Amino acid sequence: MGETIGRSLITSAVPPVVPPGSLATLAQPVLALAGDVELRPWRVSDADALVAAGQDPAIRRWNLLVVASAAEARERIARMGARWRHEQGAIWAIARSGGGPAVGLIGLDGLDLAGGSAEILYWLLPAGRGRGAAVEATRRLSRWAFDDLGLHRLRLCHATANEASCRVATKAGFAVEGTMRSALLHEDGWHDQHLHARIRDGYPTAAR
Repeated sequence: MGETIGRSLITSAVPPVVPPGSLATLAQPVLALAGDVELRPWRVSDADALVAAGQDPAIRRWNLLVVASAAEARERIARMGARWRHEQGAIWAIARSGGGPAVGLIGLDGLDLAGGSAEILYWLLPAGRGRGAAVEATRRLSRWAFDDLGLHRLRLCHATANEASCRVATKAGFAVEGTMRSALLHEDGWHDQHLHARIRDGYPTAAR
């Protein structure tokens, strides 16, 4: 960790929360959920699920996802693997156990290993809705991010008008920290966003 200014090297006195290379050296795991559902890496054969997500009105409204073709979907899936290797993100398919089809996506975006933080994002296709899969997936990924990867803080943001995502975040243990005004441009204009967050339990805090 350092920054070069001129010929001098300034090194931070604060060590990285998660050392560089910690993610890239791991094989992306399969994480089991209740109800015969699992989180697994995306596969090229999941391209049709990404195309369907890009056409789903609810997913497009809140996630700004547009996938025009199976070829574009396959490119996105390849980038998911590259982001893991480059420690820029970690994306899973929410799928039926035992190799079933993908019914959603969940992952860590804006991954900052040195700072120990990331943002959770997710969406579900109609086939995956209505059974609490988003809540369970968010809880399970949070445990992995804290206990296995070693992150300190996870945030989850959603448009204030997206009441379903607010319920998911709250049920998954993400407290509301505030409202970010006019924070994200959707197809229908600028939206305020709720900022939710969770902190790794038992982590020591600085003395006041």
